[in-house]
Amino acid sequence: MDAEFWLIQAFNGISYGALLFLLASGLSLIFGVMRIVNLAHGSFFLLGSYVALTVIWTTGSWLLALPVAALVIAVVGLLMERVFLRPLGFDPLRQVLLTVGFAYLFQQAALDIWGGDNLDITPPGVLTGSVVLGGLHFPAYRLFMICMAVVMGLILWLTMEKTRIGAMIRATVDDSEMARGVGIDTSRVSMFIFALGAFLAALGGVIGGAFLGVYPGLDFAILPIAFAVVIIGGMGSLTGAAVGSLLVGLADNFGKALFPEVSYFTLYAPMVLILALKPTGLFGRD
Repeated sequence: MDAEFWLIQAFNGISYGALLFLLASGLSLIFGVMRIVNLAHGSFFLLGSYVALTVIWTTGSWLLALPVAALVIAVVGLLMERVFLRPLGFDPLRQVLLTVGFAYLFQQAALDIWGGDNLDITPPGVLTGSVVLGGLHFPAYRLFMICMAVVMGLILWLTMEKTRIGAMIRATVDDSEMARGVGIDTSRVSMFIFALGAFLAALGGVIGGAFLGVYPGLDFAILPIAFAVVIIGGMGSLTGAAVGSLLVGLADNFGKALFPEVSYFTLYAPMVLILALKPTGLFGRD
């Protein structure tokens, strides 16, 4: 195998990791702040794709579909947290069961509204070609995915590290009881993080709709991969989400290219290894 093969496969793995980062960063932050495993997170990804398709069918604008779908699903997430999750208190089992129920409800609603056909989100023509770098042809859309993940990662990092709300979020992740003791409204922080997680997942769904397609069951197909990212990187860590996404994206792509018969093993083996050696993840707090 020549150098071109390795470069192309590495590029494909990084671009897939970029998509996973959009999905997993919100999932990681939700667990870090609220201490619940949101099993409806994949549904936000799927619903974002379908809402984007509706916007495109209605207006013909893919660019408009990005913010509209993300904001609509963010509102859905906010209402879900305020109306249903918050009254349950901090009972993890009840919250997990509720999110499982919502995952099935969202999936059935998507099937009833948009049908069961496999659909695709067609990006603008400028993103459908290739970019030539060093004599190699790289799909422009995959480059766009990487750029989008980098931009969103920088925005999240600046928000977390340089703003007041970021300091409140970090305090809540570190010790929610102490944060409440010093006057931080952890209830509002939880609401903001849940809506932000839904926003990022839906944004990933719009971008991933041209990459993975849109079909019933996509939510449950993508969710275990997002959990693998979060487990490897560490719950509540943006850095962990970025590194975990990169590792999972590369492992998935190289596994399918080199060992297609055992590609699931190459994808989840790193997760098992991390759990055995460092159960809190690479960047998780012990």
